[in-house]
Amino acid sequence: MDNTRILICYDGTTGADRAIEVAAALLGPRPAVVLDVGVPITPTQSLASIASVVPGQAFEDLNQEDALTRAQTGAEHAIRAGFDARARSEIAAPPWEGIVTVADEIGAAVIVIGSRGQSGARELFNGSVSHDVAMHAGRPVLIVPPAEEH
Repeated sequence: MDNTRILICYDGTTGADRAIEVAAALLGPRPAVVLDVGVPITPTQSLASIASVVPGQAFEDLNQEDALTRAQTGAEHAIRAGFDARARSEIAAPPWEGIVTVADEIGAAVIVIGSRGQSGARELFNGSVSHDVAMHAGRPVLIVPPAEEH
């Protein structure tokens, strides 16, 4: 087993599951941190906080817990795929900043991230976390596209 740690981004989608499988096939067993980055506050929570006595930090704590739950699911998948994986959550907006910060913190040899397969105007309008990570990471990024449908 290579002891070089990698960072696997996980958001609970089929694209994230596919990224774990591709990373296992290409990079083999090694230590991995499986990360889900949650937002500090969702649009719905933002509206609720205006009319509520619930402090904004409560929403951030809830989002951190949700992100950790997703990351744990991803870590379980990564362990089944052969990684020595542990889960981690982070809160950041935009998400790519949280990913790059954690990659720097753990000294990740590579960042693995799934892609929704958007391009052109759709990517420009919706944004692309994988593209932003690749642009800012300063390290190799394995972007795994969606599976081809036959």
